[in-house]
Amino acid sequence: MAQDMRIRVVDRGPYIVEGNVPLYEKAIEPKDGGYVWRDIREIPHGEVYALCRCGRSRNPPFCDGASHKRFKGRGRADPRPYDERCIVTEGPGLTLKDDERCSLSRFCHRKAGKPWGLLPGSDDPVLAAEIVRACVECPSGRLTAIAPDGTVLDEECEPGIWIIQDPEKRVSGGIYVRGRIPITGPGGEEFEPRNRAVLCRCGRSGDMPFCDGAHISSMYRDDR
Repeated sequence: MAQDMRIRVVDRGPYIVEGNVPLYEKAIEPKDGGYVWRDIREIPHGEVYALCRCGRSRNPPFCDGASHKRFKGRGRADPRPYDERCIVTEGPGLTLKDDERCSLSRFCHRKAGKPWGLLPGSDDPVLAAEIVRACVECPSGRLTAIAPDGTVLDEECEPGIWIIQDPEKRVSGGIYVRGRIPITGPGGEEFEPRNRAVLCRCGRSGDMPFCDGAHISSMYRDDR
């Protein structure tokens, strides 16, 4: 059950995933001026499993129990809740919240433009819809669209984990955590459960344990 699901970040070690969390592998693909997900496979797993976060496992996406021995992976992420970290920008039709936590997954790249550029025209229903889709489809949970009456324009995700592949960039991406699964840091700190978040698995993020897109600059591939 969802309330039993949890991810624990081990100091200098893997992510311990508890509660029989569904695990899938999916690819980011360009389509019609934007991006979509392509299903690759459902990954068999146990009730509890360990996912690699050092980027060196010989059995990705799982930890192989040995490759992280020299891995430091110290937490650097700001543990404050989203609303305490985000930048708030008001438009004529929508308000946009942005915590700048980005995995470079590019789902905010819409055919009409990016949400920041579209915001001044957000009183146009077509542009407003594009902004909302950019927010809803962002795996990092970076962006949030707010209606004039204060309603958060979001869609709840089913709890699960997606292992990201990014063929367009010729890299393997992070670990997409969906559905407000609690995440506990290596020091016991509790991160705010988010509808969407991406964890680092290349071992090079400057925002540990979250992904900051370093897998692209480091050309991380889990099939090497």
